Amino acid sequence: MKDRQDIRGATRQSIPHDSAAKQVMGRAEYTDDIAEPAGTLHAYLGVSDVAHARLRSIDLSAVRAAPGVVDVLTAADIPGVNDVSPTGRHDEPVFPTDAIEYHGQPLFAVVAETRDAARRAAELAKVDCEVLPHATDPVSARDAGMPLVTDPLKLERGDVVSGFGAAAHRVTGRMVIGGQDHMYLEGQIAFAVPGEDDDVVVHCSTQHPSEAQHMVAHVLGVPSNAVVVNVRRMGGGFGGKESQMNLFCAVAAVAAKKLGRPVKIRPDRDQDMTATGKRHDFVVDYDVGFDDTGRIAAVEGEFAARCGFSSDLSGPVTDRALFHADNAYFYPNVRLTSRPQKTNTVSNTAFRGFGGPQGVVAAERMIEEIAFALGKDPLEVRRANFYGDGADDRSLTPYHQTVEDNVIGRIVDELEDSADYQARRKAIVEENAKGGVLRRGIALTPVKFGISFTATWYNQAGALIHVYNDGSIHLNHGGTEMGQGLNTKVAQVVAEAFQVDFDRIKITKTTTEKVPNTSATAASSGSDLNGMAALDAAEQIKARLVQFAAESRGVGEDAVRFVPNHVQIGDEVVAFDTLVKEAYMARVHLSAAGFYKTPKIHWDRAAGKGRPFYYYAYGAACSEVVIDTLTGEYRVERTDILHDVGRSLNPALDKGQVEGAFIQGMGWLTTEELWWDDAGRLRTHAPSTYKIPLASDRPRVFNVELADWSENREMTIKRSKAVGEPPFILGIAVLEALSMAVASVADYKVCPRLDTPATPERVLLAVERLRTEGARG
Repeated sequence: MKDRQDIRGATRQSIPHDSAAKQVMGRAEYTDDIAEPAGTLHAYLGVSDVAHARLRSIDLSAVRAAPGVVDVLTAADIPGVNDVSPTGRHDEPVFPTDAIEYHGQPLFAVVAETRDAARRAAELAKVDCEVLPHATDPVSARDAGMPLVTDPLKLERGDVVSGFGAAAHRVTGRMVIGGQDHMYLEGQIAFAVPGEDDDVVVHCSTQHPSEAQHMVAHVLGVPSNAVVVNVRRMGGGFGGKESQMNLFCAVAAVAAKKLGRPVKIRPDRDQDMTATGKRHDFVVDYDVGFDDTGRIAAVEGEFAARCGFSSDLSGPVTDRALFHADNAYFYPNVRLTSRPQKTNTVSNTAFRGFGGPQGVVAAERMIEEIAFALGKDPLEVRRANFYGDGADDRSLTPYHQTVEDNVIGRIVDELEDSADYQARRKAIVEENAKGGVLRRGIALTPVKFGISFTATWYNQAGALIHVYNDGSIHLNHGGTEMGQGLNTKVAQVVAEAFQVDFDRIKITKTTTEKVPNTSATAASSGSDLNGMAALDAAEQIKARLVQFAAESRGVGEDAVRFVPNHVQIGDEVVAFDTLVKEAYMARVHLSAAGFYKTPKIHWDRAAGKGRPFYYYAYGAACSEVVIDTLTGEYRVERTDILHDVGRSLNPALDKGQVEGAFIQGMGWLTTEELWWDDAGRLRTHAPSTYKIPLASDRPRVFNVELADWSENREMTIKRSKAVGEPPFILGIAVLEALSMAVASVADYKVCPRLDTPATPERVLLAVERLRTEGARG
């Protein structure tokens, strides 16, 4: 028989995203494309225009009297609990009753016959409040005595005091790391349709349908089995739809059940950006001791984060920042602490990398500090500090997990060679030495990223497969499709399991009706978890078919095997759909629910010890930039990437994820600046004021390769590795290259200490600062 490559869509084949053609042609349906039933109403949020205040009253009479308005919802209209906190801390009301915590906080919702009517009416409210002092950044909030939003974490190993005492050199510093808006193409949206009794169906754009289900039930005061949440696809998520949709789903559902009519809520881009959380800003104070070779002896760091008014996911985000504050480097003696600081801003939330990128940036800053202090190439310092391979004493992380699968040395060696790093760096140093307005920089940076939810219970998934009696296959799983190709990959796993063409499999919407208690599609774990769950379901059905085939032909089960679009039973070859029809007629059960939970992981947060990650993904990027020292403007000339995805499920999709992640990471560190004014207002709240990378910002030369020799040592789905978040961190190569270019104006003797985002303004200020310091020297 033919081999498995004759199946269209087996794993490791680069087949297109299953919705690609529909998306290009505008035929892919999103929540806002669902046909609205007669009587559909539209909601819009009324928000605060102060950053912090004691709320006295809200006069909504003009709002209720506005044309087209059907109702106005306040906290008094919530039949259940007025809270949508994802961690159960009960600190995030749907609508506040006593205090306003940030500028733009939703205070009520208008429900009207049209969205425009609701939007206009929301501006007519009169809010009476006592304005209070506010703080929008973690340092001023700490100085004002504001509390933490959740318990901090400490990771400690070795003896930091003796480590610093024995170090020949020591550097301390502070780095301010900016946040980032998700800027998904499809904004937040929820569409609730009331049913009989307590029932309600909510169509929404969320990465976490089960959480939306539970939050809606919580707010309505009904059991979760009364709420159905459906998600066919999202137009991007990046973490911004893991918990932030709770508010919108709750408002739509409460309005729909109160009025007995379908209700849709879709904020405009400005309100979406002001009322939803972002990537956490961090202020990192670091202290690093090292020897003459650049090898680190001790590290201490405090990671203070702008968390916003409530906890949201700030606890696990700030935890993961500490988990990745080592990046790929061994710290013999280390003490890391988090400070999840409350601020009078929107509550920050998950974003691709989930705090990990902020931790890695801090690690790379320390490497950079060491390199400038010793006059070395930062790559030399990086190599000197790489983790071992689990067989030596340089393989233990600050959280006491042993790094057993380390391939970063090979990744970096291969990229250094393929990118011609050494020759290019030498040429750049020589060119910069001539002076001139334009200066170049180059950097090669690594990444080691832990894969698993640090909340251990989220590392589980379910799937449901039906094989219909014509041989067609229906696939449903608990993951959500946000453009990353998860559905395509999981369908490839099922196609290969049954040895049938990909086209035979129908991928259906994610719904809480089919797979319960799902985890968020986050933490880069979508394919790992849902692929294994789907494989489990497929294997159950295959086992029944094998038993039936063996019994019906009088052969042993070992004589039955699945071959491309057929089943071989002894010497007989039967078409897959023929065998399925026979099995149905013989009353063989052709449906199965699959389940998977990640093995080996455990975590004791109080002790700061455990194995929170199943495995690590690795990668490296080499970027070259050129800056204009008169204006601070710059461009990325070339980027080379080598990334480890294990045995890729779909190389084309994985390469696309690496490319997109790099550009998004580069944007976070260069152009995407969040800015609040003195009144606590977010002023970068639209594409006109918030600058994501354009197509013209991509590197002029962009070479991306997957490490095709890699194979996951752990038993993941087809020995693949996660790809969603780790390559985001590769954008740090651009920041480090900018730093080198800036440092050239002072002959590389001073670390520029660029804060992020390294906008042209910050680059120019750094150039001027180094020139001034050089002149004084």
